[in-house]
Order: sequence, then C-alpha cells, then structure tokens
Amino acid sequence: MKHYLRNPAWLLVLAVMVLPSAVWAKDDPIYTARFSSAAAGGYDVTTYFTQDQPSKGEKSWKTEYMGADWYFASQENLDKFLSDPEKYAPQYGGYCAWAVAQGNVASGDPLLWTLHEGKLYLNYNKKINKRWRADKERFIVEADENWPAVLD
Repeated sequence: MKHYLRNPAWLLVLAVMVLPSAVWAKDDPIYTARFSSAAAGGYDVTTYFTQDQPSKGEKSWKTEYMGADWYFASQENLDKFLSDPEKYAPQYGGYCAWAVAQGNVASGDPLLWTLHEGKLYLNYNKKINKRWRADKERFIVEADENWPAVLD
C-alpha cells in the first residue's frame, strides 16, 4: 500500500474532491428557486404593501439586488424599491420565516405571505403559514436571533 494512503490527511483531501461541494455551500442571502435568479418568485414586492396582494413583475422592469433579480409591475414600483429596498424586500431573504425561527432554511412561497409591522414575511406552505400566523411575534424574535447564521 502506498504510504500516502495511510495518512488520514489524504482521506480528507479525497473526501473534499469526491463529495459534492454543495455539502459545504452557504445558502444565498436571497432565496431564489432552483434554476432561477428571481427573488420572491418574480412577484413585485412593492404590491404587497400597495395593493395588499402580490402581482407578478415584468421583465421590462427589473433590477439586481443582493445577487438576485427583482421584477416589478411598473417603473413606478421599481423606483419605489430602488429608493428603499430593505423596506420592500421580504425578511430573511425571502426564505420561510417560520423555518428561520426554527434555525433552518426552506423556500418561501410568495403566495403565502404576511405583512406585520411594515415588514413582509413569506412561508413554505399553508400549514406552516397557519402555524406562523398563530404566534408570529414569538417566531419573529426567534428568527431575528437566527438570521443570518442559518445561511452557513
């Protein structure tokens, strides 16, 4: 047997080369679906605040923010976002707010949302959204404590 195969350090090198790099990958700060760069599923995040419901954005009104593409229904909405992105962007990068409160990350569904104290929160599914709404004050405190460390 070769002498380098007996050295445990080589096993680590071999593991790094063989195991997928995703095992050690850090999650992006903004959630986008697989094979997409669109934040909030391509929905115009300003419309949650102005229409009390989401509207799909258009490719003609798009900007890049924090490594993701954000789409808007009008130039006016794009301008609103550009003037204060943190006001309109979903909390926790658009990841499921309940999952972040649990110390995890999960996809946020732009159709399962809550506005609370001027902030937008997304959830994974209807069951989680119901659980989130029942005790959102506590979950927000917990999620704030976990964010952004859950991305590591």
